[in-house]
Amino acid sequence: MDAQGFKPLKQVGIIPVTDSSEIRFYIDEYKGYPYASIRTFVTRDNYTGPTKAGLTMNSNLLGEVRGALDKLPDEPAATEDQEIARLHKKAGLELVVRITIYRDTTGIDLREWVDDGTYKGWSKKGVRISYAEIAKVKGFLKEMEEFLKKHQK
Repeated sequence: MDAQGFKPLKQVGIIPVTDSSEIRFYIDEYKGYPYASIRTFVTRDNYTGPTKAGLTMNSNLLGEVRGALDKLPDEPAATEDQEIARLHKKAGLELVVRITIYRDTTGIDLREWVDDGTYKGWSKKGVRISYAEIAKVKGFLKEMEEFLKKHQK
């Protein structure tokens, strides 16, 4: 990930995943525009910092993700993978919000789907968050959306 040009503005929240990884919710600025970011960060012997696994969203896309997640109950009802929303990001790129079942645990998967003529399928850009954290995630996204609305140009 190229960090040049990114300027951190606000740390919103953290969800621990393992002893050496966590998902961070934060606002940063790129070329003068604020964005909401959800990204996996790792702490390892040879590297500590952000990974490619994550998403950056403008305020409109963030609002759409929030709207999709706000419809979900606090306890998972799905017993199989279920697509909740497919949101346009730009030509050839969508953000897909899904409930996924992996190793008998239910999660929320936010991942980019690419269809640009040369490749069609899932990208590595995305995160999977335990469904048990849904209330926390909804709160983080709300705080991020409020911050972006106040700081839009």
